[in-house]
Amino acid sequence: MNIAESERMRAMLAGEDNLVVVNSCAVTAEALRQTRQAIRRARRDHPQARLMVTGCAAEIDRESIGAMEEVDGLVANAAKLDPRAWNVPGEAPPLAPARTRAFVAVQNGCDHACTFCVIPQGRGASRSLTVAEVLHEIEAHLAVGAKEVVLTGVDLTSWGHDLAGSPPLGTLVHTILHELSELTRLRLSSMDGVEIDPLLFDLLALEPRVMPHLHLSLQHGADLILKRMKRRHSRADAVELVGRLKALRPDIAVGADLIAGFPTEDESHHLANLSIIDELDIVHAHIFPYSPRPGTPAARMPQVAREVVKARAADLRARAAARRAAWLARLVGETLPVLAEKGGTGYAPNYAPVALPPGTAAGTIIDVTPSGLREGLLA
Repeated sequence: MNIAESERMRAMLAGEDNLVVVNSCAVTAEALRQTRQAIRRARRDHPQARLMVTGCAAEIDRESIGAMEEVDGLVANAAKLDPRAWNVPGEAPPLAPARTRAFVAVQNGCDHACTFCVIPQGRGASRSLTVAEVLHEIEAHLAVGAKEVVLTGVDLTSWGHDLAGSPPLGTLVHTILHELSELTRLRLSSMDGVEIDPLLFDLLALEPRVMPHLHLSLQHGADLILKRMKRRHSRADAVELVGRLKALRPDIAVGADLIAGFPTEDESHHLANLSIIDELDIVHAHIFPYSPRPGTPAARMPQVAREVVKARAADLRARAAARRAAWLARLVGETLPVLAEKGGTGYAPNYAPVALPPGTAAGTIIDVTPSGLREGLLA
């Protein structure tokens, strides 16, 4: 989501001289700390530039970010893609530069109220691009050479809920594939599994142009913690979803977001979190140590000691790394169609990272049969 937005801003502001924009994040306390670091580093590197900050941290922590001596001004998160907010011409909507893999933000904001999450404060209510707007943006990316498109959003599976007739995400994906036959690879970013509609499920399970890669906004493996997070799924829901998909598409690779050390989490909850990695065969894991966010219900719950949170996060990362290593090892000797990127690497449909032969041009799709592993890459 932030990649898609940052590249649109970069294109929109391409004619502005001596301007630095920090597109900030506030999803965790660590993200906020890194935002402040980025602001200070940008000022050191560009002492004479006009330094503007936008994004979620600039919305949620507006007063303290605005008070930083390095910052010249703030742009509201809701206005950051509006040329008028930057005093630049806006005759045509800005498009991201050419990339082998294009990120298209089809949805923004969130209508849910997970107890740990500050994102609705920073991005507001859920809102969707129309089908026509999405098709237009994807066509523009394809015209400049994109070989793969990634649909992204804050709460991707809520796309369409605010549009006439409340179409589900599966309708959008089906329409994209039907209308844009030249699109060879479509990938979906993080999704709420409980909102995967029947048509979207069928496309994930059976459509070869939809990449075999499911990333779930899972958050935890213990039902009591999921309830206290105010998530809308149970552990059994996630297990059932992945089981049905893998029965139809065995090569699908599963990713998930998991939070370590959520308030009230005890050792049994932590063990459930560890075991869900194995039960779902999670090979693309994003592990987050819990950090209290201002104004959220979870910040008022009994907290787990920080050293315990860090230790549990380390446990989860180790378990996830072992699972990923075993998965990559199973792919050795298998021929994979890899989309080449800059730097001599690329990604298979299941998002496995692959080292490419020297001289492989970015943007080409080549078959690679890896013979081993090198520094986390199939090679």
